[in-house]
Amino acid sequence: MRLKHALLATAAMLLPVAAQAQPVSGLYIAGGAGLNWLQDADLAATGQLANQLGIGNTTADIRFDLGYVGVVSLGWGFGNGLRAEIEGSYRENEVDSIRGFGGTTDAGGKARSYGVMANALYDFDLGLNFAGISVMPYVGVGAGYVWREFDNVRAGVLGGTVTTDGTDGRFAYQAILGAATSLNQYVPGLALTAEYRFLGTLEHDIDTSSGGGAFTVSRGGTESENYNHSFLIGLRYAFNQPAPPPPPVAAPVAPAPAAAPAPARTYLVFFDFDRADLTDRARQIIADAAQNSTRVQTTRIEVAGHADRAGNPQYNQRLSQRRAEAVAQELTRLGVPRTAIDVQAFGESRPLVPTADGVREPQNRRVEIVLR
Repeated sequence: MRLKHALLATAAMLLPVAAQAQPVSGLYIAGGAGLNWLQDADLAATGQLANQLGIGNTTADIRFDLGYVGVVSLGWGFGNGLRAEIEGSYRENEVDSIRGFGGTTDAGGKARSYGVMANALYDFDLGLNFAGISVMPYVGVGAGYVWREFDNVRAGVLGGTVTTDGTDGRFAYQAILGAATSLNQYVPGLALTAEYRFLGTLEHDIDTSSGGGAFTVSRGGTESENYNHSFLIGLRYAFNQPAPPPPPVAAPVAPAPAAAPAPARTYLVFFDFDRADLTDRARQIIADAAQNSTRVQTTRIEVAGHADRAGNPQYNQRLSQRRAEAVAQELTRLGVPRTAIDVQAFGESRPLVPTADGVREPQNRRVEIVLR
């Protein structure tokens, strides 16, 4: 029976840890696919084509069907929410219609965009949680170079055909709005992402030819805009992510005989790397400590913060102080008088598990609550 209870308690402790999203630290890869809406674009004929179309007939409007998009990226997370990445992308849309150039019919062809972008992104750790699923929103901006290809984009004009068939590369820019949810419970470091991306480029100029009908055979160019709205679902995998910290463990000492004063009771609350916020499980442990402080004769509650040896000692001292203060504030919120709480911070000086300098150790990222 005791073994069964222990297994159930362990599973309950692990669930909040597995579901919690964390900022990316180190190398990662990502990919996504979805739908691409290519905005209607203004076309402007140049060169011989413009001369043959005549004044007032050198512009048109091109419309596209809903298309598809694919993106892959390689990036680096700095552990504080900031990320940098290199991205490759591909978009394709079929032409729906072309209106202008003095009257057009029977439009067809495809428009493609592909290129390379450098992006900077930032993850917002807001502690969002919906029905046990944590969500971390992020935003980003990017710049790079994108080629636009018109593949046999054509329209009947004045009894002849105007055909744009070529490729032109231009400077590109984009904005990114997305959200990620951790899939650590299945694969450590894996996250599911959903994104909206706006990609725009400077105006392209693509080779265009005309012939038949009222045209003599001529060549020119067609200038066009390129504005894309993309909606993607994808996966992101971060390499070498630290293992989830062990669940907080309440280790009450067996009570002394009735004639003797009650011994000290110790509770351990663990924290994620470089974090001082409380998980749901940590709040449960603190609630147990607060409740037990009223059941036994407690004269003093000691709250001691600790950190592992990753980072410099001065920073870890401040981090352990923040962790201790977070626990003390939660105890006070639960009704424990602030005057009964003694807050201390020891930084990396009292590890639970001795390690070399610079090593991340989950069991050393803790706060000890002692009821005396």
